[in-house]
Amino acid sequence: MKISIGRRFVAEFLGTAFLVAAVIGSGIMAERLAAGNMALALLANTIATGAALVALILTFGPISGGHLNPAVTLADALEKGLPWRETPTYILGQTGGGVAGAISAHLMFGLPVVSLSHHGRSGPAQIFSEFIATFGLLSVIWGCSRLRSSAVPFAVGAYITAAYWFTSSTSFANPAVTVARALTDTFSGIRPSDVPLFLVAQIAGAFAATVLFRWLVPHLQDGAKNVLVPHDSTQIQS
Repeated sequence: MKISIGRRFVAEFLGTAFLVAAVIGSGIMAERLAAGNMALALLANTIATGAALVALILTFGPISGGHLNPAVTLADALEKGLPWRETPTYILGQTGGGVAGAISAHLMFGLPVVSLSHHGRSGPAQIFSEFIATFGLLSVIWGCSRLRSSAVPFAVGAYITAAYWFTSSTSFANPAVTVARALTDTFSGIRPSDVPLFLVAQIAGAFAATVLFRWLVPHLQDGAKNVLVPHDSTQIQS
């Protein structure tokens, strides 16, 4: 089936919007119900995010590949799974969707439409954590998509759930989500001034994992169309 770039744009927009709404909304709900227990709040935020990722990749993957993440889109384009000319459209959809998701979460919980975050996330440890988090995410994607692509949605959800806990940054690992989370002064927010270095670390991590797996799996480019779920760019009409 040929899927136009417009439909894929909408799929990436909606998928990222729901992802960000899940991240921010569950963070707000968790903070309100946890009575100051930050570990419990983070656990609730983690479970909601991981579950949403699985559902959203399964839903939108057959349409657009289910990237929902500019770092994944850039890696896919680097390995010729997505034409470079279509990459800006994907990233625009993801970024716009992220902003829409943040606004939606605020409206659902009766908060101001936008409230810039004051949650500081800076320093070498957090930046390195974002590099590791995104490196691991792309490693999971490239590794699983080569041999068992049907497992990728579950593997990605499981990895992000775990990475929330083993990284000091709580594993944003997604430039679009990072930008969106700067617009919420809630549990899951990030101070706007901390965003640029997070983005650099995420792109660097995605690039490093892609280069490594190009060596680990010599035929990586032959299977790049499987990121995140099987899709064939040669069958997509732009």
